[in-house]
Amino acid sequence: MLKASPGLGTGSITLKNDWRVTPLGKYLRGSKVNEIPQLINIFIGNMSVVGPRPLMKVDFDKFTPEIQDKFYNCKPGLTGIASIIFRDWYQQHISLYTDVIIIFLTAWAILSPKNKLAYKIFKDLPLKPAELSCEQ
Repeated sequence: MLKASPGLGTGSITLKNDWRVTPLGKYLRGSKVNEIPQLINIFIGNMSVVGPRPLMKVDFDKFTPEIQDKFYNCKPGLTGIASIIFRDWYQQHISLYTDVIIIFLTAWAILSPKNKLAYKIFKDLPLKPAELSCEQ
């Protein structure tokens, strides 16, 4: 991404075909090579496989200190329901069952990006706002 990208366009949210993503960045994201540092963090113990995705500092700073503390109730994860829909939902539904289903749904979302299976399995998921959709 471009150096000042959090202050441009849609901010810290990257949409499909986002103009701020460089050709190298597009390749790294498409090949998932950009996830290697997170895998290293999992092996070190700083992250888990499933959990809320880490926030960019620009987004983290928007929350009050009381809310910021809640982000540290569990380790950030390589994948989580936020990777599919939202961040807060996971902390309310944390369990081994949820983790296993999220891992499956992450793989399924890669194979079938437009699927709605998460909503069929987790019936209390809030709908994703249209402005966050990559299907524009």
